[in-house]
Amino acid sequence: MFLAFDFGHKRIGVAVGDTLTGTARALPALRSSTQPDWPGIERLLTQWRPEALIVGLPLDEDGGEQDITTLARQFAEQLRRRSGLCVHLADERYSSRAADDALRDARASGRMKRRVRKGDRDGEAARVILEQWLAEQSIR
Repeated sequence: MFLAFDFGHKRIGVAVGDTLTGTARALPALRSSTQPDWPGIERLLTQWRPEALIVGLPLDEDGGEQDITTLARQFAEQLRRRSGLCVHLADERYSSRAADDALRDARASGRMKRRVRKGDRDGEAARVILEQWLAEQSIR
């Protein structure tokens, strides 16, 4: 079992998944306005008992770092120290675009009956990040 985080200035998307199925599902996003919701993260760690954590690393299209890349690295390091678990960084380029596409498809097909909420995109992006990471692990 793994937990993935899509770090953002306002919210942190979260997803859970495993290597058995190679799939993940989005969980409700956590707030992140002034600092991460550590009590919320600790509840997730207790509930899911992951073997490792994955944090999306926001890079620009050319693979260069942005201002938020540094913040995501700091979040990953804090997560490692607080949880005592191994934290993997995963390239998250295009995950938000893939999340938007998946949410749009879910609404159009009727799988998602309600309107898309702000945190939905963040959780869906975390799901994309985790499934890509799981796929890379199965190749190795």
